[in-house]
Amino acid sequence: MQRGVAYGVMAGALWGMVFLVPRMLPDFSPLLLSAGRYVMYGIVSLAAALPMARPLLTRLTRADLVALVKLALAGNLLYYILLTSAVHLIGIAPSSLIVGVLPVTVTLLGRRDHGAVPLARLAWPLAMVVAGIACINVDVFTTASSAAGASVLTKLLGVACAAGALACWSWFAVENARYLQRQTHFSGNEWSVLWGVVTGALGAALWLVIAGLPSVAVQSPLAEAHWHSFWLLNLGLAIGASWLGNGLWNAASKRLPLTLSGQMIVFETLFALLYGFIYDHRLPRPLEMAAIALLVAGVSWSVRQHADDDAGAPSIEDKAQASAH
Repeated sequence: MQRGVAYGVMAGALWGMVFLVPRMLPDFSPLLLSAGRYVMYGIVSLAAALPMARPLLTRLTRADLVALVKLALAGNLLYYILLTSAVHLIGIAPSSLIVGVLPVTVTLLGRRDHGAVPLARLAWPLAMVVAGIACINVDVFTTASSAAGASVLTKLLGVACAAGALACWSWFAVENARYLQRQTHFSGNEWSVLWGVVTGALGAALWLVIAGLPSVAVQSPLAEAHWHSFWLLNLGLAIGASWLGNGLWNAASKRLPLTLSGQMIVFETLFALLYGFIYDHRLPRPLEMAAIALLVAGVSWSVRQHADDDAGAPSIEDKAQASAH
């Protein structure tokens, strides 16, 4: 379980970067940002899949393929389109704090799964997470507007996009973890590679759609240097946030119950805020520091609750190996 927690934290550190790229590329539409990121992810995953293509294909079932398409659509393309739209409309901090409710939504969705600690025992850890998110909310909306000059409709649309991203990722996190724990014929890394190839194919299809609608690609004609930045940043996201981050998350999901893996997602919010502070060249304000302390304390408390329940219990991988023998 300790390894699962470490993998979850590392995945959060890599995923936190996805909030910065839309801000660094404000002239590119959410559709193009999503297509560019996942085309690059598909290329990286295809390169990783080639040495093991034959054994992967022989084990791949129709049910696996259907699951991969659903997970890629909801957890990758649609999620990132909505997230980048929210960052463009209301900024990084409001978007990250809304998506930061994920530990609560995933925990609630996974409360009936095997290995889940009773919700009553998680009440105080979850309350600390909610209090931390509330602190970020109060700080963001009392110190300065997240989108100065934006109309009420624009802000509402941004909030709706962030809420949609939250819904997509909540569904994805639960379904992906459940599928990984049901099937034992793919490792976390193999599943991530297959997921990347399928996502890349969907990203390429989205790119073709965009090619027929050039007006949605960019806000105005761009210099060649902008396109260089676009591809370099998307390559970084493809390798770091998508390929490596997803592999780490799959490894964590195979080792942790849903109620705990849901808590791990809070580190995406923490790292997104950290990267935002670095990008803005400032230190966190008192309420932001309180929020970070509350979020970390809530997750740590939840880890201890699960450690008490899981002491001596075999892991998912141990059970898989035992059944194979």
